[in-house]
Amino acid sequence: MRGKGVTRRAFVKAGAAAVAAAGLARAGRAEEARKGLLWGALLHMGTNMWSDVPVSAWGPFKGEQLSLVCQADHLRFDEAVWQALTARMAAAKMNLVVIDLGEALQYESHPELSVKGSWPVARFRKELARLRGLGLEPIPKLNFSTAHDTWLKEYGRQVSTPTYYKVCEDLIREVCAIFDKPRFFHLGYDEETAGHQSKYSYAVVRQGELWWHDFLIFVKRVESQGVRPWIWSDYYWNHPEEFLSRMPKSVLQSNWYYGASFDAAKQKHVQAYLDLDKAGFDQVPTGSNWSCDTNFKGTVEFCTRSFAPERLKGFLMAPWFFTLPEWKEKNLQAVAQVEAAMG
Repeated sequence: MRGKGVTRRAFVKAGAAAVAAAGLARAGRAEEARKGLLWGALLHMGTNMWSDVPVSAWGPFKGEQLSLVCQADHLRFDEAVWQALTARMAAAKMNLVVIDLGEALQYESHPELSVKGSWPVARFRKELARLRGLGLEPIPKLNFSTAHDTWLKEYGRQVSTPTYYKVCEDLIREVCAIFDKPRFFHLGYDEETAGHQSKYSYAVVRQGELWWHDFLIFVKRVESQGVRPWIWSDYYWNHPEEFLSRMPKSVLQSNWYYGASFDAAKQKHVQAYLDLDKAGFDQVPTGSNWSCDTNFKGTVEFCTRSFAPERLKGFLMAPWFFTLPEWKEKNLQAVAQVEAAMG
């Protein structure tokens, strides 16, 4: 075809240039999509979230780590590890830390919830100032799921009673004040099923109208403080129709999935991301290094390309390793995976 239009070499060169340009455009769009997002990690101060689980029920834990699952009368938290993790998050340019509080604080409204080593509020306020100085926005998390409320002590066995509602309202009000009216308040609310409590010595599961009644009370209590509620979204997996019709759009959603494959046709947990986006919910998708080391990167890639940009608010890493020396490296690996995904 010499002399009649472009040569084969020029055609191939032009094609390669077009492919490269498309790749750069995609990379540019992905980079632009990542700007302004929340890049956070869930870190544990309190750990009494898993009730009376016998250690034999937890296969992933080995040796001495087994003792870390069950409830304790003391705070299982290492401040040096915490400072190392938050410093690493700041170095990675992450901008948010969700703090699982539980029994970690000496709540002034309910000091009976303290354990040995719980922090006084004044000390914790200084830590919040330090975190903000690092560029990390601190967000409180109190898990009010009946599957994860051992930190509530005797009140966890008074669910849906006037006393329970009053205690929870007190705690929400106090924590919002401690955090100086945070943007979000994570209510947990995950895994409240009989299956998740099948190994518990004492199980409580709210269902149907009672689940919604209590949940909406928590939403109102948080919103009355001028704060946006945030929850784990797994209730959707087994109740999709009622979730879509009754869940307020004001509630920030964190669907979570910790596997390696992002085939929505085979994974209902992955399909949930798409369903919630289509229904118009704001989301902070949550990944983890608990099961594999590729999940967080996959979560970011899948959700960035699948969501409407205005509904993708950020990403959260949930390592589920306590803030203790024996799990320091796993937590640091989690931060490194977030940094890589941000890049």
